[in-house]
Amino acid sequence: MDWQEISGNWVLVPRNPVAIIHFLGGAFVATAPHLTYRHLLEQLASKGYAVIATPFVNTLDHSAIAKSVLLNFERAIERLHDTSAIRKRYLPIYGIGHSMGCKLHLLIGSLLPVERAGNILISYNNYAARDAIPLIEQLNLAAAVEFTPSPLETNKLVQERYNIRRNLLIKFTNDTLDQSKTLTELLKQRFPEMVTVQTLTGTHTTPLGQDIKWQTGESFTPFDAFGQWFKQEVYRDLNQLQRTILLWLNPLSPP
Repeated sequence: MDWQEISGNWVLVPRNPVAIIHFLGGAFVATAPHLTYRHLLEQLASKGYAVIATPFVNTLDHSAIAKSVLLNFERAIERLHDTSAIRKRYLPIYGIGHSMGCKLHLLIGSLLPVERAGNILISYNNYAARDAIPLIEQLNLAAAVEFTPSPLETNKLVQERYNIRRNLLIKFTNDTLDQSKTLTELLKQRFPEMVTVQTLTGTHTTPLGQDIKWQTGESFTPFDAFGQWFKQEVYRDLNQLQRTILLWLNPLSPP
């Protein structure tokens, strides 16, 4: 199972996928999601989920980015059906976003006619441009420069128009950028009893963890034992994130 570039997306399709995941990453790491989020996405694919990760370059117009990534995603879906890489026509589709990727999934679900089985929103971030872009404050541009929609406009859209009923919000214990609290309140007003919130150990960059290939020698040495322990410690938070996502996607799946 290898990554393919299809219609501007990075795609990983297992045999007979059980569902499709549309993944959108954070603002400054979203240009190559198959590399920056490789371990997380490959683990999801290994459990039977087709992964379509759509790169994007951050601009001030987040609505335009949302429309663009959805168009690329839908083009990839059509290509995969045309080539029979995905044979079932109506697999459930889940959105997974990290940081700014959460905002884009919220905009897609509020502004565009999509059907989703649910969204997973990790480390939601909805900062104003003056807080998200270096130098704006120093150059006295804060009053003139803002994202479209602004944070307040985004909240209003979600409150009034967001149409994805089932949502999992994941936040980390050591994440100063996370704004999931406000989003949780908005979603619980809109879809009572359909919103799940999980707080996991980790930081804002936990989803970016990469796998370390630790090769042991011909005999297993104390140094190899240390290496295996170190790997387990480094990836404990990432593995917990993967388990949480998989359990929510399919509560009957084995751990």
